[in-house]
Amino acid sequence: MQEAKTLSLFGAHIKRIRVTKGYSQEQLAAFAGLDRTYISGIERGQRNISLMNLVKLAKALEVPAKQLLDFDMDEDDGQQ
Repeated sequence: MQEAKTLSLFGAHIKRIRVTKGYSQEQLAAFAGLDRTYISGIERGQRNISLMNLVKLAKALEVPAKQLLDFDMDEDDGQQ
């Protein structure tokens, strides 16, 4: 399940950036114009987001969009 691992690692990366910025899921959702449950789904690896939502998240987190995609595919995310 490479896809599931990728989504999980991406979600963990988004969460790390969000926490580093000091934002709650609710704050990030409001800044990005997305629903909090959508943010939660991303962070849990349950959402395969669109390019436009990636750009919204990048703007809300005040980082370049490419930084959101710069995560280690070999990282141990605790899943098998």
